Amino acid sequence: MTASQPARRSLTPMVLVFLCTLAPIVAAFVVYMNPQWWPADASNYGRLVEPQRPVPAPEALKLTTLDGKPFDLQSLKGKWLLVAADGAACPESCARKLYITRNTHASQGKNVDRLARVWFITDDGPVPDKVLEAYQGTIMLRADPDQLARFLLARDAAAGQPGLAQPIWVIDPLGNLMMQYPADADGVKVRKDISKLVYNSRIG
Repeated sequence: MTASQPARRSLTPMVLVFLCTLAPIVAAFVVYMNPQWWPADASNYGRLVEPQRPVPAPEALKLTTLDGKPFDLQSLKGKWLLVAADGAACPESCARKLYITRNTHASQGKNVDRLARVWFITDDGPVPDKVLEAYQGTIMLRADPDQLARFLLARDAAAGQPGLAQPIWVIDPLGNLMMQYPADADGVKVRKDISKLVYNSRIG
């Protein structure tokens, strides 16, 4: 028996332990990417987007910050994104969505850094100071409503902004649009839904 043979055999338990550790992560990822395999009692308040849609490249979804700088949404990969869209004037319905996303984000405890919140502003109007102050920490981006509708609604914005202004969406850390909440979403249910989603996720 050569000296190298015992060394090779001694690595076998280490490799087995590594594979056993890796297996649950791989299994969780595969199940997450295939919602049709989720158990029936794993119900979500939000509606799953099927099929999931990847975040568009910058040329397909041109975004700018409030000070006019280009922004690539793909730069936020690795985080769960809570997304809303509305005009800059931000009426009461808009403020309610921003309030829900802000409170949902803030309530995640030790997981708070795994999320970010994004507000797509669908016109060139000024954002009221009270909105800027109330929702500090929200990433505010101006977007073309037609380009945004092709991503969020999977269609052209034939009716313009109203369709975009209704739901709240979720983008996963892999950069896929994967869930939508209704216009009259219950903030408590959204918070619980996101908490469950983030807690059980091994990504992001």
